[in-house]
Amino acid sequence: MQNWDDLRVFLAAARRKSYHAAGEQIGLDATTVGRRIARLEQALSCTLLVRGPTGHALTAAGQKLFEVASGIEAATDGLNEAVGGDGGWGIVRLSTSEGFGTTIIAPALPELLAKTENLAVEIVANPGFLSAVTREADVAITLSTTRDARLAVERLTDYRLALYAAPAYLAAHGTPSSPSDLARHRLVGYIDDLIYANELRYMDEVYPNLHPTLTSSSIRAQLEMIAAGSGLGILPCFLASSSGLPLVRLLRDEISLTRTFWMSARRDVQQTRRVRRVRAWIRDTVASRRELLLPP
Repeated sequence: MQNWDDLRVFLAAARRKSYHAAGEQIGLDATTVGRRIARLEQALSCTLLVRGPTGHALTAAGQKLFEVASGIEAATDGLNEAVGGDGGWGIVRLSTSEGFGTTIIAPALPELLAKTENLAVEIVANPGFLSAVTREADVAITLSTTRDARLAVERLTDYRLALYAAPAYLAAHGTPSSPSDLARHRLVGYIDDLIYANELRYMDEVYPNLHPTLTSSSIRAQLEMIAAGSGLGILPCFLASSSGLPLVRLLRDEISLTRTFWMSARRDVQQTRRVRRVRAWIRDTVASRRELLLPP
């Protein structure tokens, strides 16, 4: 039977795709991680990880061991929980959109950490998403769902988007009275070829053949441009209302879009104590902020 500590090192390296990142997670230097992986490979007479352009990747043998070791990890966590232990929590990496991550998830972290002493959370909040399938993340919150059998997926929440402008812009350019008026206004939106989810292609849904003049791959950059009076734009209501910036919601009856966030977790880690706790916390966080996500 293999040393569980070596398997723990192997799991960290496989998930982080980097000996250095794995070492930071478990408190070892990269050289020691490499030495432990080499010892495991020698004991099993096979190669488990190979270096590639995006970091260390699992071989076929490594994938098989990863699945077995993940099961052992989940069972160990379950045993610790059953006997009242509180150790071994580790790190959970969460991938989410920039707006949701910075507005909903990040401010709620104290609620999680107050109840869980030995848990660390990495929030990757950017214009795209890391993949839970390829082990870039443990949990992912995305705008589209998937039927990939390797993932446990659940509908997390709907959220609303609306049209916003700054008072200064409206004073200078007037207030649109209908969606057709938007063709005469300066619009803020996404860079078309950098849109990472089809759910964000909503300009034609607002009114046919609308094209933004000012664009960014960052929703927070769009927020700042709109608040500065650069133009009109579609924003998640939760982002606009919590920003503290001078924004006016326009055409409430005519323009109200709804999208959905989905939460997925890799099946090999979904039953570990750390991932179960984080997923439950995300559900609670969303439930407590429902009016922010779906304003009347």
